[in-house]
Order: sequence, then C-alpha cells, then structure tokens
Amino acid sequence: QVQLVESGGGSVQAGGSLRLSCVASESTFASYALGWFRLAPGKEHEFVAGINWNGDTPVYEDSVKGRFTISRDNAKKAVYLHMDNLKAEDTAVYYCTLVHRSDYHAPLRSHWGQGTQVTVSS
Repeated sequence: QVQLVESGGGSVQAGGSLRLSCVASESTFASYALGWFRLAPGKEHEFVAGINWNGDTPVYEDSVKGRFTISRDNAKKAVYLHMDNLKAEDTAVYYCTLVHRSDYHAPLRSHWGQGTQVTVSS
C-alpha cells in the first residue's frame, strides 16, 4: 500500500509563500490521481487541489485559484503544492492523499497521514 509523507509547512506572514511536498513510498503512486486537503481548527477536511496521474487537468478550490499550484514528478514519486500570497485563512494542517480519478474531491482512503502544519500570520 502506498504511504505518503507530507513536508514543507511552516510559519509565514500574510503574502508569503511556501512549497509543500508529498513523497510516496512506492512507484505505483504514478498511476493515481493525487489531492491536497487541509484541516483547520473546528472544521472538516477541505479539498484544496487535485491532479491526475500524468500532471494534466489540475483542479483547485475557489479560494486558492490563482495563488496555489499543484504539480507532480512521478520519477521522484512526489506531488507538490506551491502556495503564494498566503492568507490567514489558509492556516491549517495540509494533507496529501490518493483520490478518485473522476472526482478529486473524493479520497480513496478513510485515513490521513500526519500532514504538515501551515500557519499564516496577518
């Protein structure tokens, strides 16, 4: 079973940038669509962005369009989330997971990894 490990979070001021990484344990990762989700205090997991197996057709949640970019490098078994112009409301723990290829909002698994914390101060 593919294991995913997130990294790259941190504390930044509003307007700053971060790049999150998610590295897989197995090369079978390359055949899956991947999604980034986030969990803010008091809220449920929220879809942020998704990408298909070959890096085409990225999809974004409306509030991050134009600020976040999802990409992947299958040779490195990695998916990335580049975040620009960060806002206080982006503060959350960010997770990557395998998602349905026809609906990036739908995780294939019911459990989450350890995630990576992003904190944006205004």
